[in-house]
Amino acid sequence: MAATEKIRVAVAGGTGYMGVELLRLLALHPRVEIVRVTSEQYAGKPLSEIYPSFRGALDIVLETLDAKTVARDADAFFSALPHGAAASTVVEALKTGAVAFDLSADFRLRDAAEFRRWYGDHPAPELLADAVYGIPELSRDAIRTARIIAVPGCYPTGALLGLVPLVRAGVVGDGLIVVDSKSGASGAGRAAKTDLLFGEIQENVRAYGVGKHRHLPEIEQGLRAAGCGSQVAFTPHILPIRRGILSTIYVPLRAGADLGAAYGAAFRDEPFVQVLGEGKFPEVRDVRGTNNLQLGWTVLAGGTTAVVVTAIDNLCKGGSGQGVQNLNVRFGLDERSGLQQIAAVP
Repeated sequence: MAATEKIRVAVAGGTGYMGVELLRLLALHPRVEIVRVTSEQYAGKPLSEIYPSFRGALDIVLETLDAKTVARDADAFFSALPHGAAASTVVEALKTGAVAFDLSADFRLRDAAEFRRWYGDHPAPELLADAVYGIPELSRDAIRTARIIAVPGCYPTGALLGLVPLVRAGVVGDGLIVVDSKSGASGAGRAAKTDLLFGEIQENVRAYGVGKHRHLPEIEQGLRAAGCGSQVAFTPHILPIRRGILSTIYVPLRAGADLGAAYGAAFRDEPFVQVLGEGKFPEVRDVRGTNNLQLGWTVLAGGTTAVVVTAIDNLCKGGSGQGVQNLNVRFGLDERSGLQQIAAVP
């Protein structure tokens, strides 16, 4: 693209938590023009009426979703719709020639039978093989030419960036991998749900989806692609905070494993991965509102098990920020464009 040319972007589902986070990032992106935003609940109203924080930054009227025209005049189409609703809009967007970025789960699993097991029948199974699972640090070359980019789930992003470099370095031993993750409440979306009421989550921590969370097959798929067939025990928890994910990962090691070398080789030149080092551990407040992942680890006595801790913002590196990072990669822009926020602490 020409150095001054802007990428025209359409967004479906712009008023949920993931959609509004996407618009927050895109509105300040120097090479993006937002041409269309849909919202079934608020169609016909200005975005700034629903979210006053956009006043003067993005003055756009929300539209009703029309799958056949939503990507018209757009170079890039983002779907921030729930799984099941996204795939049909992606199919129509592809007909316009737009590159599709899906923030739902509809194109994350490559196997239609595996998708059916977790979500039901896929409306466009013939397109699953065309989708690239978009963690740029792990699949940058494939993203550059993709028609469909499946933006990964929040939990798998934190888990796979902690695990895949170790798998590729050949230091993961035989045995169970345990991923213990804790997320802020925004990961469940903006819809009203009894179990997300203030009185239900404040001063409380609970596990959910134990052994059956839909992000488990994403983690397993990513590990298999890297050459690891280990069983994974994944347990998510909800914290009484708005945003952020902290994942504590227990990894069996081979003799002589050098985690520092593995992470250094994988992430030395990565703008959004901050390797804190051995014995230093991240906190969610230090990545909140950013596209960064922070990572630290320790090796337990005996050298056969590592404890790796990663922290991300579930809506940013775990969702919309990673979507924008994928956009930058796909269109040949500086990968940091629109994503240079520093966490607001406290």
